[in-house]
Amino acid sequence: MSETLSKRLAARIRAGGPISTGVFLGEALFDPCEGFYATKDPIGAGEDFITAPEISQMFGELIGLWLAGCWQAMQGPSPVRLVEFGPGRGTMMKDILRAARAVPGFAKALDVSLIEASPALINVQAGMLDTAPCPVNWVHALKDVPSGPCMIIGNEYLDCLPVRQFVRQNGAWFERLVDVDEAGAFHFVISGAPASNPEIEMIPPDLRDSEEGALVEARPAIALLMDELAIRFATDPGVALFIDYGPAQSEPGDTLQAIARHEKVDPLVAPGSADLTTRVDFAELKRAAQAAGLGVAGPVCQGDWLKRLGLEYRAADLMRKNPDQKAKLARQVHRLMDADQMGDLFKVIAIYAKGLPVPEGFDI
Repeated sequence: MSETLSKRLAARIRAGGPISTGVFLGEALFDPCEGFYATKDPIGAGEDFITAPEISQMFGELIGLWLAGCWQAMQGPSPVRLVEFGPGRGTMMKDILRAARAVPGFAKALDVSLIEASPALINVQAGMLDTAPCPVNWVHALKDVPSGPCMIIGNEYLDCLPVRQFVRQNGAWFERLVDVDEAGAFHFVISGAPASNPEIEMIPPDLRDSEEGALVEARPAIALLMDELAIRFATDPGVALFIDYGPAQSEPGDTLQAIARHEKVDPLVAPGSADLTTRVDFAELKRAAQAAGLGVAGPVCQGDWLKRLGLEYRAADLMRKNPDQKAKLARQVHRLMDADQMGDLFKVIAIYAKGLPVPEGFDI
């Protein structure tokens, strides 16, 4: 399936020279004909990877109740735009909307916009949400969402944003690029000229003085997204919740990885056949949000956040009502909250308009 994409990328590199890691990642994931997300539904135990909403309905339900608290803190506007970046199979949104029904007036106030690049996943989402209690629409970008107060969520969305990689050599920064050999195999090379000042400014400030030989990652799309949120929230109050995997502090190192059928594979082999991601730098995300004039809560570990929201109490209630499901529910809680599972690796951060209260589950 990815053979033609590989040939087109190889021809592009031969014609114009090596490309950035971010360009390679973007083409491998989002090429409209052969990109990973354009051609398949990759989510689930039998597919390429599994996400928290697919592990347990409790994850989405707690987020739904958290959103209801945000809505109430915003004085209950109606309509309120609920936007999800990269909604996967629609499982989390379905669970959110189920929980929304428990809060008087909340479900009726919602107007949902899903930002999805995959036609295959849009079809799955449409089936998953065909009985939603509120309007559900698909848009290409946040700018396409109608004006009005909004709440934004993104679970494992930021890790797919383009990344640029730089290597420290002889006291200067050089970009690591993707090239192709005569046989058509992709490989990394170092740029022939040092990075420009604007490129160096993309590198997180805490990493700019890294030692010789260090590799660091820059994510310019993060700052662009925060600026977009700031523009939106300046006229329409809102809050955004992002959940993803990565460190709380900026760290050097190559975090680019590819997953296919739940196994790690070479990220440069057969673009379009595997999910490419990088770890999210939450310190840089927080810095970019604050620079854009936004309020920030977190990041906190996913396990701590879910504990504060009452995941264990919700699980205990379900165990009482479904004693035959007790072991299964215990495994779900362990997977979501345990430090050796998703509990510590995954972080939660809230970005919100100045003037709104700190959302639930965070201590600044």
